[in-house]
Amino acid sequence: MALTTELESVNQMLGHIGEAPVNSLADTAALPISASTALTVLREVSKEVQTEEWHFNTVTDYEPVKEDTGKLRLPDETLFVDSVDTDMDVVQRGYYLYNRKDRTDVFSETFKVDLTVQLTWDELPEVARRYVTLRASRIFQGRIVGSTELQSLIAVDEMQARARLLELDAQSSDRTIFDSEDVYRRIGVQRNLNIY
Repeated sequence: MALTTELESVNQMLGHIGEAPVNSLADTAALPISASTALTVLREVSKEVQTEEWHFNTVTDYEPVKEDTGKLRLPDETLFVDSVDTDMDVVQRGYYLYNRKDRTDVFSETFKVDLTVQLTWDELPEVARRYVTLRASRIFQGRIVGSTELQSLIAVDEMQARARLLELDAQSSDRTIFDSEDVYRRIGVQRNLNIY
């Protein structure tokens, strides 16, 4: 079974509101308004869903590139960053790391961070594509048609797709309840954990 393309997802969204499918997304300026809106919503939802830090879009132990200025550059597709070292309090500011404790974006040395990155549609696993498509369909339908009945029907499929995504994400990451810092604290174990 082939992976769902962005075109197929847009056409599924159009089908939910009774619109005719389109043949291509190559020339977005030539798309009907409904197809252009569907594509925009699909991409918005894809980005929103990916900010949730899934196993498939998490990069662990990434070492940022240190520029001549001392700034640590992050990849363009970075959505969220977290220092591996729990003593460091760094955040993302634009495409660079910022040290909140020292109030500077200049670092004397580089260190490792965990990244959440935005993947392109073609890089997403099928289970994520399915969830994004259904979530985008519900939002798109609400903006264009506004049918509460149709929204309820799509929402059921969306919830099932999200449950499947959560299940497969947990399975692929091999996480257990014992990978939680809170669980270790409650049972009296002190460890540095990397649950990704």
